[in-house]
Amino acid sequence: MNRGTRPQRQRQRQRQQAFTLLEVLVAIAVAAIALAAGLRAAGAMTDNAERLAQVIEAQWCADNQLTEQRLRRNFPGIGDSDFACEQLGRSYGGKLLTRPTLNPGFRRVDAVVSNAQGQVLVTLSTVLGRQ
Repeated sequence: MNRGTRPQRQRQRQRQQAFTLLEVLVAIAVAAIALAAGLRAAGAMTDNAERLAQVIEAQWCADNQLTEQRLRRNFPGIGDSDFACEQLGRSYGGKLLTRPTLNPGFRRVDAVVSNAQGQVLVTLSTVLGRQ
């Protein structure tokens, strides 16, 4: 009776020590899903970094235009004008929108900067007064 039970015990130990093909496939599938999620997150971070760089450069363009308006020291007329700007090798287009305020001695000036596809990246505003 001891001889018959010994091979059974050995088979049971072997089954407990080894992984089945199904278990290995499940583990590989879980690892693949985790890697795919990591790649997607890394791609999203890269896209966000690129977008942030464009917004910062567009903000520099808008700030430069508004600073130029302040340094001219002349009272701007009401209306719209286009401008072009290049920052770090990228070209941006923009509009200066000059609007009246309730006080006739002041004008509101908005600098709207867009990327090459026409998507608005940033809008900065200031108020200029008569000198």
